[in-house]
Amino acid sequence: MSFRTSVTIVASPRPRVGKTLTARLITDFHSYEGRKAAGFDLGGGAHRLAKFLPAQVAEATIDDIHGQMALFDALVAADDGPKIVDLGADKYEEFFTLAEQFGFVDEACARGIAPAVLFVLTPDRTSIEAYRGLRRRFPRMALAPVHNEMFGPTPPRERYALGPNDPVLRLPMLAPALRRLVDAPPYGFAAVEGAGIPPDAQAELRRWLRRIYHQFRELDLRLLLADLQSSIRFGA
Repeated sequence: MSFRTSVTIVASPRPRVGKTLTARLITDFHSYEGRKAAGFDLGGGAHRLAKFLPAQVAEATIDDIHGQMALFDALVAADDGPKIVDLGADKYEEFFTLAEQFGFVDEACARGIAPAVLFVLTPDRTSIEAYRGLRRRFPRMALAPVHNEMFGPTPPRERYALGPNDPVLRLPMLAPALRRLVDAPPYGFAAVEGAGIPPDAQAELRRWLRRIYHQFRELDLRLLLADLQSSIRFGA
């Protein structure tokens, strides 16, 4: 299992921390790598994932049993493509409770799909307890902390029970003027040229994307290694 056949849930119990931006980046990363990703929008507010990437992202619901079944069936469908869920803060606990009830992680793993969460860190107690709770509830699911540098220094590792060698994905700050340009939907990072951005700003955006995409490739390698280690343990 790897990032290439994964379900990546971008989550935080806190709103307005950069979840949708992270979901946009991971969706466009797959496009940049030549993979067709499918997105599912469980977000809220004006800046929703489906508005930025309407050709790749469908709005989803877990407000009723039909929506719940449709979403989780789609997430574990064996279509050999990566999937991304932009999970709104107001749906955080409901989604993961349903994931437990439906046996989502075990079903995904049985079908060769890597379940992963990109958890956007904030230093408050609610976020810390939610992160630790996911580690307890879903030990087979890859859990990757994300630090949005717009909110200052990385929260202390010990609060999240992170070891000194546990990697944290960093979302670098983007110049305000450029951020305003790319925050106007619809906008996809995969096609920087021809997006109405001046050449010098395009170069800055490419450098920013390279830093982030490099981290996503490292995450892919970690998922592959974890799957290999799991296979060795099972074989033993």
